[in-house]
Amino acid sequence: MALIAPSVLSADFNHLERDIEMLNQSQADWFHLDVMDGVFVPNISFGFPVIHAINKIAKKPLDVHLMIVQPEKFIRQFKDAGASTLSVHYEACPHLHRTIQQIKDNGMQAGVAINPHTPVSLLEDVLADIDLVCMMSVNPGFGGQKFIPQTYKKIEQLKQMIAKKNARTRIEIDGGVDLNNAPLLIKAGADVLVAGNTVFSSDDPEETIARLKQVQAISN
Repeated sequence: MALIAPSVLSADFNHLERDIEMLNQSQADWFHLDVMDGVFVPNISFGFPVIHAINKIAKKPLDVHLMIVQPEKFIRQFKDAGASTLSVHYEACPHLHRTIQQIKDNGMQAGVAINPHTPVSLLEDVLADIDLVCMMSVNPGFGGQKFIPQTYKKIEQLKQMIAKKNARTRIEIDGGVDLNNAPLLIKAGADVLVAGNTVFSSDDPEETIARLKQVQAISN
């Protein structure tokens, strides 16, 4: 069964504690935290103080997605802030394998994120070493973008690669996930769905999360 990881970036930061408590009570599995530096992507989100604050309240694992340059400089700090899974971008890591090992050496699950234009074939040499592939289904940097349909084919290709490696790597889809495309994403092979605006812009976010869980139950 796929996991649901609501993106906290879409929460109401005037009432962040309320929204975190809502996610605690919901059927969500992970908290997805997008960290942006204004260099790798054209936006800035939040850093260590906010993650520390969320971690004090959150009762579920923190899935931290780094959209930053030189992520290897900050891996220990993200562990100390509360990250359970730490994903770095393939495009931002000239020494990817070394960075993956740093993440694992610090006791976190290691993920690699890829932009929409990055072929999944480039991950072949690290698939057996990582726990998660965070596949961007929009161009990273801003929420609320339109889903890129090519994602379905990339999921299928990556699923085949994982099977050939006999790996247990999860496929996470980040960007434009909603109740309409969720069944198709799961059918293609997605294991984790990141949902931001779909959850937090709904009239009843907790009910929307429950509906996403129902979708995957039907799809399976």
